[in-house]
Amino acid sequence: MSELRTIAVDQFLAHPPTKVWRALTDSDLLARWLMPNNFRPLPGHRFTFQTEPRPGQGFDGVVHCEVLEIDPPRRLRWAWRGGRLDTVVSWTLAPEGRGTRLFLEHAGFDPDDPVQRRTFDLLDGGWRTHVWRRLEAVLGDGER
Repeated sequence: MSELRTIAVDQFLAHPPTKVWRALTDSDLLARWLMPNNFRPLPGHRFTFQTEPRPGQGFDGVVHCEVLEIDPPRRLRWAWRGGRLDTVVSWTLAPEGRGTRLFLEHAGFDPDDPVQRRTFDLLDGGWRTHVWRRLEAVLGDGER
């Protein structure tokens, strides 16, 4: 098997870390920019994200997650399992000037699995474009 692959993205957000942290850890805000969920910011909490099923990829539309690490307002990690994926999403926040540098790492994709390769490509593009735009919109809409 080849080495597992990782999506790594970072973005400057013109908002303080506490505001970005809230967007990552408040279930209602998280649903607005990522997916509907039952997230709670507690270590060991199991939660799900709901999205469109992709039967051709063996994905029923449910991402099963578990909070693995939470260090407010600096670091959040959760397991991300759905279909053939068993991966980990990590968020790291770093103050930068008057805003926050947000680092995303989505790790554990098997490049030898054709379905995971396709999923990697879809999520890599999605994390880099759609998700960041929606997160920035939620941050900019006056939520505190």
